[in-house]
Amino acid sequence: MNVRQAPEFPQWPQYDEREREGLIRALEQGQWWRMGGSEVDSFEREFAEHHGAAHALAVTNGTHALELALQVMGVGPGSEVIVPAFTFISSSQAAQRLGAVAVPVDVDEHTYNIDVAAAAAAVTSRTRAIMPVHMAGFLADMDALAKLSANTGVPLLQDAAHAHGARWQGKRVGELGSVAAFSFQNGKLMTAGEGGAVLFPDTEMYETAFLRHSCGRPRTDRRYMHAIAGSNLRLNEFSASVLRAQLRRLDGQIATRHERWALLSHLLESIDGVVPQRADERTDVPSHYMAMFRVPGIGEENRNALVDRLVEAGLPAFAGFRAIYRTDAFWEFGAPDTTPDELAERCPNSEAISQDCIWLHHRTLLASEEDMHLTAAIIADAVSTV
Repeated sequence: MNVRQAPEFPQWPQYDEREREGLIRALEQGQWWRMGGSEVDSFEREFAEHHGAAHALAVTNGTHALELALQVMGVGPGSEVIVPAFTFISSSQAAQRLGAVAVPVDVDEHTYNIDVAAAAAAVTSRTRAIMPVHMAGFLADMDALAKLSANTGVPLLQDAAHAHGARWQGKRVGELGSVAAFSFQNGKLMTAGEGGAVLFPDTEMYETAFLRHSCGRPRTDRRYMHAIAGSNLRLNEFSASVLRAQLRRLDGQIATRHERWALLSHLLESIDGVVPQRADERTDVPSHYMAMFRVPGIGEENRNALVDRLVEAGLPAFAGFRAIYRTDAFWEFGAPDTTPDELAERCPNSEAISQDCIWLHHRTLLASEEDMHLTAAIIADAVSTV
């Protein structure tokens, strides 16, 4: 009997006849933009229903989704947005591109999600939004954040780019009472190559967002009566047709990833020096956008070398996000009046995680149980050489 020595991971993106049928359907309807076709409208209804939201607005990408949501929430010059220091740079840049100051705060060392106490300490009279990022599909503490929002009057914007289909104590992202933004970039849990969506809990915000995402132009306008300032953030019909198909297999993939992560995280815990990401137990349905783990104390240089060894061994491995204040982009405009080292002192968990965290693409968790054992063995072998 042949025994495999290397794991075999499925390709990503995944597609079948449903995507092909959708693309042909969009092609043959004769209108390829959302104002004339029906695919975007249908996808928005289906995505909103799937996530328990009153309204969904599809847009060009996840970064634009965040930017549009913040704009509708009143963020602009002179305002501040609280963001986790450990996140992809779009979380902060969405605020900065509106002329606001992005204020980084620390994250929890176990979940990698925003530290609610740190966020509370950062609220000022200029704060217009608090942006929890659901890291790797493990939801932030939405109970404590909702209380903070109620006590301060500062609304939440969920950066749910990793959290398609996730649930907090049985509630879907759209049922948590706040605006949420999603990404459909090529690596995400649902993808059309690029794309994004914003969930809105009320009609007024949704209607304002619709105008702003369509050059300020009402749906029925025939005389270029641009009601408010906006831009063209409209999703096209072909992307929407693909996303409709992707949505139909989302829950099944989440179930598989959840089973595999239960096994892989257990195996990782048994490796000396490896600490897997932990979910808040109230996230009863994590979406598992990444399989994340830390090697505490390894240091950034050795961590990067370890990632290279894992890639050479056949794992889809990546270095964890750099703390946003450790990037040149963060300081270009809309940065707080401080220094990177001062922010590092305020954000010790983010500083450490950004130097010792590794993540595996979620297609890892769509492989077999045997592949989880092979993956853990590769990681154990690589870590032992550090």
